[in-house]
Amino acid sequence: MKIIFRLLIIIIIIICGINLYIILSVNKKIIKTVDKFTNDYDCIVVLGAGIRNNKPSPMLEDRLLTAIKLYNKGVAPKILVSGDHEYIDYDEVNVMKTYLKENGIPSENIFMDHAGLSTYDSVYRAKKVFKANNVIIVTQKYHLYRALYIARSINLKANGVSATKRRYFGQTKRDIRELAARIKDFFKCIRRPDPTYLGEVIPIQGNGDKTNDWNTTKVVFFLSQMT
Repeated sequence: MKIIFRLLIIIIIIICGINLYIILSVNKKIIKTVDKFTNDYDCIVVLGAGIRNNKPSPMLEDRLLTAIKLYNKGVAPKILVSGDHEYIDYDEVNVMKTYLKENGIPSENIFMDHAGLSTYDSVYRAKKVFKANNVIIVTQKYHLYRALYIARSINLKANGVSATKRRYFGQTKRDIRELAARIKDFFKCIRRPDPTYLGEVIPIQGNGDKTNDWNTTKVVFFLSQMT
């Protein structure tokens, strides 16, 4: 029993230590006041969350509203929405783009990353596929630490803005799950593997409507459903 107890203590120390390290290492990257923004960001990266009946969930809506506010203040000229569109019948990114367009953001300034299947994939692809060098990441604060840590690990210059505007249903469960997710991505960032999908390069400086088409990445998704 003593050995098991000691092992549990060690595991708890490791979990707490890694989580604390991630939070403290990027805490200063979170911007709280608009006055601290510069105008040299390539884009605002909005990380995906759930959708309901082809509408953003409350959590996702708050991320989109935060991005709209930043865009309208001239923080960055483009918005990159990154989420899950691996399956034809589940499409976070088009829901996100539609919401942004309905709120006055020009379609050509909205890029969709259909292969943002995880936080790691979304951040990695922002750099490798969309050739972003300096970004603002928008998500809820509990999630922002991990996203910024991943960016730092792949040498993507990034700051973050919290989209936390309320207490979300099921948040306690998310907070607990995030503890494990930070551990997973901590070790993933040491290995730095490629994301699930890469695909063709689509520079963020171009026209976002290019991501509306059935490009190479989306064809891969389609074919994957046939296997």
